[in-house]
Amino acid sequence: MRLATLRDGSRDGALIVVLRDGQRYVPARSVAPNLQSALDDWERCAPLLRTLADGEEGALPLSIDALMAPLPRAYEWVDGSAYLTHVRLVRKARGAEPPPTLETDPLVYQGGSGTFLGPRDPIPMIDPAWGVDFESEVVVVLGDTPAGTTAADAARHVRLVMLANDVTLRNLIPDELAKGFGFFCSKPSTAFSPFALTPDELGDAWRDGRVHLRLRTEVDGVVVGDTDAGPEMHFSFYDLVAHLTKTRAFTAGTLVGSGTVANEDPARGVSCLAERRTREILAGGKPVTPFLAAGQVVRISMADAAGRDLFGDIVQRVERT
Repeated sequence: MRLATLRDGSRDGALIVVLRDGQRYVPARSVAPNLQSALDDWERCAPLLRTLADGEEGALPLSIDALMAPLPRAYEWVDGSAYLTHVRLVRKARGAEPPPTLETDPLVYQGGSGTFLGPRDPIPMIDPAWGVDFESEVVVVLGDTPAGTTAADAARHVRLVMLANDVTLRNLIPDELAKGFGFFCSKPSTAFSPFALTPDELGDAWRDGRVHLRLRTEVDGVVVGDTDAGPEMHFSFYDLVAHLTKTRAFTAGTLVGSGTVANEDPARGVSCLAERRTREILAGGKPVTPFLAAGQVVRISMADAAGRDLFGDIVQRVERT
């Protein structure tokens, strides 16, 4: 089933169930007022939500413009960097070496989770000099997940799958990381896809804790990336969950990101401009592609093997604030 959050004037919005055609929805307030409430009581709510998804009684026309992020705010947003091609490229761009444990110990950081952006909300640009970039990712939403969860046991804690645009201010990163304390100002609010899917909705494409489908990214209508999200995800979502829970538990509604989807084959394109700029540096000594400018539009989407749009598109215009 596919779930979404309708703007209703409240901070957390109203939970709805999106019907299979992606054009209609059924209100789910009779089951739970919002998605976080449903996640908190998933064993009771999930079957009731599935019943709504299987029917059409009370269905209403859906406008993506009326949707917030599925979770407009969350208890925790933990983003990984599971695609090692991305890690190696962006490190080269700033003259840094990958850690020696790159292939054995996942990289993660904790992002801000109080002000998520909806799928049609603009990307704010406060200062063009900060270097606004998109990062197209896959994200899972966890249920209550105890400390010490193993990768082999992680599947039962994954509730939903989404897409994300993890907006990054590239030119703020070097000085922040030089302090030795990680990202903060360089990571503004993240945007999420209109729909959050239960893993079974992905069919055979969801396996081994990975989504084996193409993630498409466009800028101003031009495809810049058609990356394969499956085979080159070095650490699966199950591996990431095992890493996160090494020392503590996580509550229902925690979001875990894959990091920027990246493929070694340059023909697949990129899921962020930093990778393209690095390839340009390696090929010609300097970057040619600028970071995003005010007025540009980023679109992120994923379809199944039959061409069916799964998550709804993230479509964001960069706006000077």
